[in-house]
Amino acid sequence: MKMHAVVPEELKPYYTDWKMSPGLACGDFIFLTGFTGAEPNGDLPKDPETQIRNAFRKVGLVLAKDGLSYGALVDMTSYHVGLRSHLEMFKAIRAEFVEEPYPAWTAIEVNGFVREGAIVEIKAVACRSPKLA
Repeated sequence: MKMHAVVPEELKPYYTDWKMSPGLACGDFIFLTGFTGAEPNGDLPKDPETQIRNAFRKVGLVLAKDGLSYGALVDMTSYHVGLRSHLEMFKAIRAEFVEEPYPAWTAIEVNGFVREGAIVEIKAVACRSPKLA
């Protein structure tokens, strides 16, 4: 099966420095790497809302690079430090992005991430084929 990396310009360091694809298209699916809420310049906001929105924005960059919208998402796993302290905020922000039929979702509490201060990481799978009614 033919695969190709989906690498938006802003996320090129993932590919060049970390040797991982922001998205990897394989058949009808794109598998997205986990994204935290760091800013494009690498700074990590202290504000949970900004971190959450930044993570969703990065998901959107990968989707758009392959001509897709958030409606292509079929599965999402979110990892959280302090899950209960920001879960309601995460749910509300997530609702701004996902579309019906809503993707499957699992939220997991973790101790931490590579980047100190990160509170969320979003990993997702998108379908490259149109949704059938």
